[in-house]
Amino acid sequence: MMKLRSKRFSRSSSKLGNNGSKGAASSPEKDAKNNGEIKWELRPGGMLVQKRESNNNQSSGEGVIAVRVSTVSQWHDISIDATSTFGELKLILSLVTNLDPREQRLLFKGKEREDSEFLHMVGVRDKDKVLMLEDPATKEMKLLGMARGQPINNTCCTIAV
Repeated sequence: MMKLRSKRFSRSSSKLGNNGSKGAASSPEKDAKNNGEIKWELRPGGMLVQKRESNNNQSSGEGVIAVRVSTVSQWHDISIDATSTFGELKLILSLVTNLDPREQRLLFKGKEREDSEFLHMVGVRDKDKVLMLEDPATKEMKLLGMARGQPINNTCCTIAV
């Protein structure tokens, strides 16, 4: 079992520019920050990290981003939460393109992405492009008529031995 301990790092007063005077008074805000408890957060990938305290939500990967999804013949601008998954993006695209999420393949930076991967963990940012292709297997099944439950009729072709 692994125990996590928070370490407090502090600089000596000589390194802070007080010219070696150890008796210099420091501000109460700095003392409260140095003596404060470290807050931890669990990232979607399972990594435990120190929680960021920034006011800018875009820098920490949170907020709504605009993603341009291009198909072979058209493109769509989608607004989605940065912490969403590619599966959630497929659900939104199914409303726009009338393709079932199982029939879609999403590629980002040249790699096909799984439904469980998070956008911000892969590196998708505001105004990035994602390529959507129709799954070749389902496309072939549609052409053959199996997607609608119609059996393949093998009577059209016979092979003579």
